[in-house]
Amino acid sequence: MFEVVLWDNDGVLVDTETLFFETTRTAFARLGLDLTKELWGRHYLGEGKTSREIAVLMGGDENRIAATMEERNQQYRQVLGQPPPVRPQVRETLGRLFGRIRIAMVTGSPRDQLQLMHADSGLLGLFETIVTGDECAQAKPHPELYLTALKILDVDPSRCIAIEDSPRGLASATAAGVACMVVPTELTRTAEFAGALSVEQDISGVLKYIRR
Repeated sequence: MFEVVLWDNDGVLVDTETLFFETTRTAFARLGLDLTKELWGRHYLGEGKTSREIAVLMGGDENRIAATMEERNQQYRQVLGQPPPVRPQVRETLGRLFGRIRIAMVTGSPRDQLQLMHADSGLLGLFETIVTGDECAQAKPHPELYLTALKILDVDPSRCIAIEDSPRGLASATAAGVACMVVPTELTRTAEFAGALSVEQDISGVLKYIRR
């Protein structure tokens, strides 16, 4: 049984992964590149490559990639002006855990985007601490985000369980010594999750790992 739950955000709490992929696919098309779900799942959600690295890998014009990705970032912020839906069972599960167990968020998203995503969700106030991507030098699958959260919470990783939706998130948590439950999304449902504590249909699966 675990005493602390560390939550990823994108694809776990809110349904943003598809929005980000579609915005990026449109940007890649302006570079003459056909970004498929399979390529995105393998390189971005699996290996943790950045959008720019994937564009280079696909043969994009390196003189145009940086500007195109910045345009993508601005367009994505506009998309987030309409906050994305909360994922299934999130409110119910957080409601059952809040006040009886420590909960924190560990997300690769920058804090300004996180605020946009949760503009009307009412969820951010439930978390004891929130670690965002712009506060760390290394992105997932590097363990820095989780190690930072563990340090802030002053907790041993063996007492924690992480909830992730992608292979890179799983790799980040396990590299920090944190057991990880995976809830795949449409973009990661065919991925391999070797080393996961379990693979669940929705996040309510975490309740079986929490002491009653």
